[in-house]
Amino acid sequence: MADRYLEDFTVGEVFKAGGLTFTESMIVDFALMYDPQPFHIDVEAAKKSVFGGLSASGMFTLSMVFRMFYQEGLLRVCNMGARSFDEIELPRPVMAGDTIRSEVEVIEARASRSKPDRGLLRLRYKGFNQRDEMVISYVIPHIVRRRPEA
Repeated sequence: MADRYLEDFTVGEVFKAGGLTFTESMIVDFALMYDPQPFHIDVEAAKKSVFGGLSASGMFTLSMVFRMFYQEGLLRVCNMGARSFDEIELPRPVMAGDTIRSEVEVIEARASRSKPDRGLLRLRYKGFNQRDEMVISYVIPHIVRRRPEA
């Protein structure tokens, strides 16, 4: 795959990635470290929760949707980080056994006015379960490198 820089992304372009099944052990392992709420770590307590079963932390879901896209290699050389996560929505829980895929849309790509070697690449990340129901949506305004001059 050719390396991409800011100039190689087009507003409206959509990328699809992966499929990852969230297992009970993955959900619990993440939650024990970072989000130890009963509906993420205790199967019996989760059955009595509003979710009716073990659900993944929204932070875990966000991370995995990002990872699926990142592994495609499109940000490999250009990504310089981000200062925020915007517009985070979690319309449905991710339950143990759900298989999630990601779709990422370019919503803005512009050069920096003050730093000519970089620009802003705003990407809308969405995660969908095996029933094509959206489970998460968020925007990352990535700071990315511009193509080096030859």
